[in-house]
Amino acid sequence: MRKEDKEVIINSITEQLNACPNFYLTDIAELNAEKTSNLRRQCFNSNVKLVMVKNALLKKAMENTGREYGDLYSVMKGTTALMLSENGNAPAKLIKKFRKTDSRPILKGAYIEECVYVGDNMLDTLVNIKSKNELIADVVALLQSPAKNVLGALQSGGHILSGVVKTLSERPE
Repeated sequence: MRKEDKEVIINSITEQLNACPNFYLTDIAELNAEKTSNLRRQCFNSNVKLVMVKNALLKKAMENTGREYGDLYSVMKGTTALMLSENGNAPAKLIKKFRKTDSRPILKGAYIEECVYVGDNMLDTLVNIKSKNELIADVVALLQSPAKNVLGALQSGGHILSGVVKTLSERPE
């Protein structure tokens, strides 16, 4: 491969890494063409971009981003597929679902919102990570809960109070 071609690929990967705050490094080497096509289809349906990359070019692209990737460099051996996503847990859920029928893809590592996860044993942890929107929804629900309780108590108290007033007004003097 010519140096100019490598630079184009490195720049393309760098742009993709800068555009997505989350990515996974996986090994899909032993998947046949049919299973790879099925994985790509599922990735497309889940808004996950799957890209096969050369480790050396990916390392250079990662260095170009200026971010700290820690131990991710150590897992880039053999065949590497890059899974890019806006949602931090979408690729993990996809991998877990796909592995119900196959032993691949194997998770090498992940970079989620400036945190590094290394090893296939981290898959369950990554599945349980909540997205930014899910966390915001949880906080809003927690903030609304006390207000709903107070309103509910006031409304039920109003019914009781109105019942007492009505009973007293109907009572003969």
